[in-house]
Amino acid sequence: MTLSPAESFQRSKESRRFPLTSSFQSRYAFDFDPFQVEGCHALENGDGALVAAPTGSGKTIVGEFAIFKATSEGKKCFYTTPIKALSNQKFNDLIATYGPEMVGLLTGDTSINPEAQIVVMTTEVLRNMIYARSSTLDDLACVVMDEVHYLADKFRGAVWEEILIHLPPEITVVSLSATVSNVEEFGEWLESVRGRTSIIVSEERPVPLYQHVLVGHRLLDLFETSGRINQELLRAERRQMSRTQKGRARESIHGPEKSELIRKLHHEGYLPAIFFIFSRAGCDASVNRLLRDGVDLTSQGEKDEIARIVSIRTDHLPTEDLHALDFQQWRLGLERGIAAHHAGMLPLFKEITETLFQSGLLRIVFATETLALGINMPAKTVVLEKLIKWNGESHVMITPGEYTQLTGRAGRRGIDVEGNSIIMWSPSLDAAMAASLAGNRTYPLKSSFTPTYNMSANLLNRMTVERAKESLALSFAQFQADKSLWNMEQQVERNKKALSAKPEPCHLGDFEEYFGIRKRIREVEREEVRERGQRRHRALEERAERVRQLRVEMRQHDCHGCADRETHSRIWEKFDRLRIDTESLVKKIEMRRSVIPRTFQRVTDVLRELDYVRDETLTPVGKRLTRIFAERDLLVSEVIRRGVFSQLSATDVTALLSGLLFESRSEERQLPRIPKSLSEAVREVASIWGEISDLEQEHGLDTQHEPDFSMAWTIGRWSSGGSLSKVLRESDVTAGDFVRHVKQIIDLLGQLIEADPEEADKYRAALGGIDRGVIRLANVS
Repeated sequence: MTLSPAESFQRSKESRRFPLTSSFQSRYAFDFDPFQVEGCHALENGDGALVAAPTGSGKTIVGEFAIFKATSEGKKCFYTTPIKALSNQKFNDLIATYGPEMVGLLTGDTSINPEAQIVVMTTEVLRNMIYARSSTLDDLACVVMDEVHYLADKFRGAVWEEILIHLPPEITVVSLSATVSNVEEFGEWLESVRGRTSIIVSEERPVPLYQHVLVGHRLLDLFETSGRINQELLRAERRQMSRTQKGRARESIHGPEKSELIRKLHHEGYLPAIFFIFSRAGCDASVNRLLRDGVDLTSQGEKDEIARIVSIRTDHLPTEDLHALDFQQWRLGLERGIAAHHAGMLPLFKEITETLFQSGLLRIVFATETLALGINMPAKTVVLEKLIKWNGESHVMITPGEYTQLTGRAGRRGIDVEGNSIIMWSPSLDAAMAASLAGNRTYPLKSSFTPTYNMSANLLNRMTVERAKESLALSFAQFQADKSLWNMEQQVERNKKALSAKPEPCHLGDFEEYFGIRKRIREVEREEVRERGQRRHRALEERAERVRQLRVEMRQHDCHGCADRETHSRIWEKFDRLRIDTESLVKKIEMRRSVIPRTFQRVTDVLRELDYVRDETLTPVGKRLTRIFAERDLLVSEVIRRGVFSQLSATDVTALLSGLLFESRSEERQLPRIPKSLSEAVREVASIWGEISDLEQEHGLDTQHEPDFSMAWTIGRWSSGGSLSKVLRESDVTAGDFVRHVKQIIDLLGQLIEADPEEADKYRAALGGIDRGVIRLANVS
């Protein structure tokens, strides 16, 4: 690109002012976008940065500059991601740039070159390092927090805030986020806890997105050029609805229709595409249907290349395991350019799918929404089968933010001139719903932060209760709660001003007193009588007598004879309602103010009752709790404390740990199959959980989830030497869920070896029983 003299002068000037940015940019064959330059300049100036930009816009460039800057200065840089798949992907990307000697990986169950100058890790690993005061933090200059909007996640979001609050102040933080509508609020909070932070926002997609709805066999634009809903679409929608009601059209796309749609997209140049289906079984069924219908989207040369890559990546897996994983069907799909991608798959199979899609060898991937979480798999087109998904508790409409994340995959930068999203029409999904999601740009970042037992124990291990409360008051959750108080406090002031001027007095007497009697009559009449039989009869008589006496008192009052009595009553009714509303607002303000420190106090009170804390100091069992990072942390700690593990074999330890970690995804929870040798321990765990739950309710806390032993039998079979094919055949668990759950158990066993040294040999034996075969090879590629 030829620059004008003015542009050349400006670039030369910027090069002298920002030499590191200039040097870094020279490594790329394309010019940076303005927001990328702005982010790099902020970091070179010594500021932190919050970069909010759409999916695929290239915000990771700013994170990579942070790495470049740190390494240029001989310092360390950590790159954190919310999930292991992203960590693995970033690890491989950085190795390609810096070489294997300079890059490490830490994901809980994987440790590669942990003392490297650049270390990629999951956020939990960094949080644990901070609490443990790990020496790995020495010489750390910068932390890049990718997908930082994940702090809104109700299960794991607190980890992001823990890091941002407790990371040493001299360490620069680069936060990379999807576009959120309250980015200024988030940036303001970041600056309050991390110091100077530049807020860089870009709302421009690198590739324009065109949105469509498939009604029957017609692909129609969602919007007209004016921005309103396409009128032709609305007419087609009405016709299709009429046909559906008369039974001449299906409610949703099925079988051959899906194959026909993929062929149509292929013929009209809409592939490669990601077809989002919010069901793992639905993804697998779609692939199998296309294969049965003979859909084939690749040339012979592409088939040969796919076969070569698959062979290289899977040749280390035992033949028996490949058979259990339905390898032949999976490979056949890949060779035809068709694949599924979801959490139920073996991690290696997902990685191969990602590699083939990125290299252009796959044409259609049926995926669950987990694919939208930052994995580098852009497509030309994104198809959404539905706009409703199961969130673990109920079927809910996807949010505008989730819709933006999903459709953000459409349009490959530098390849496509446009991206396309296609929504499948159904009677339960009309154009207005689709348009409200597509046109909504309000998706705020809301904190899900709340103190846990492990978090509280770690804070008390480092500071006093009061200092811990001050620390927690810095959370984004408390920041948002405090900001929301301003409007409420202003309303209270307005209400108090109105209440200071009481209604005009009655010339006959004290009307406020008279109104009070009338109000009391209403309250007594509405009192609920809970007694039964003869007691209920007496209670009703007593209530009637009280009402009678109050009515006598009312009629004897001076104001009862006032001609304007009912007008005065309406005025006082309005005044009293304002007084009640004001009192309610004041209570709400009191509840929200210091809500996070107050929750911490309740958590600490539970720990105190269980003797984890004594005189603001952790006892030995409290110290042990600091090393246990499972979601049911206190339950795990109490199981150790009560000696439950000491009674079990190594095999049964892993099966019991399964129940302490597992969370069923099913909408209907099945009665678990439990090994006989574990039955007494399971009863004991249930009893311990009940005791903890009672304590939590007594102190006004949400209870930890009940243990779920749905996977205990399966884990016990694997731990005792069962083959993968037998284990999967005897259960309804998918390979991906099985591997992920075993990895969680391995991670917790590693924690228990440190936390409970008396049983360390048993935990090591348990590790040896489950960390084998496909589990040990899960990260090999």
